[in-house]
Amino acid sequence: MPGHLAVILDGNRRWAEGRGRPLADAYEAGAERVRDLLTWSEEAGIRFVTVWALSRDNLCRPPRLVEEIVQAIIKGLWRMAAEDRWPIKVTGSVELLPHTEQADALRLVERRTADAPGSILTVAVAYDGRRDIVTAAARASRHPAAEITEDLLASYLSTAGHPDIDLLIRTSGEMRLSGFMPWQSAHAELYFTPVCWPDFDRTQFDRALAAYAERDRRRGL
Repeated sequence: MPGHLAVILDGNRRWAEGRGRPLADAYEAGAERVRDLLTWSEEAGIRFVTVWALSRDNLCRPPRLVEEIVQAIIKGLWRMAAEDRWPIKVTGSVELLPHTEQADALRLVERRTADAPGSILTVAVAYDGRRDIVTAAARASRHPAAEITEDLLASYLSTAGHPDIDLLIRTSGEMRLSGFMPWQSAHAELYFTPVCWPDFDRTQFDRALAAYAERDRRRGL
């Protein structure tokens, strides 16, 4: 069983277009699916779950679309926070979101859920993996060169304190990582499914875990 599961939440727009429904419906359905993911992961004994909800590149989309996505993310996280089940952490350049109060709302979710007992959810919002590494390297450079190690650099990444990703799932049929946590996923098993994120159900989840269980994770040995 993976100790750290990550999911690139892809295919919301295709899901909406295929059903002739507003895009806002897709992102709201996708946000509810994240709650399901946490429930399934907790039942499976997975301690760390990370999801990529919005990339930094996505901020270049039309402003109205970005607004809908961000509001759906905030609404979904606040619904989860109200349950007091899971600690929720937010990573990424949230200061670049359209409105300051959106970043404030996400940070408030973190504080509101800090003492929750369940599996730890990290939500990547306006996240870019290269930027994550550059920021960590800049912070690590304050140390003497002889002290700079992989462990030191990792301690400055946005996921500091979390184990590396064991299993990384991407939905909607795209077969690339698009810059998602390149350091943390260096040894991750990759699982791609054509199912759009709002349709990713318990059956799909179990299939991904079954595929992971069949992998031979030798890590060079």
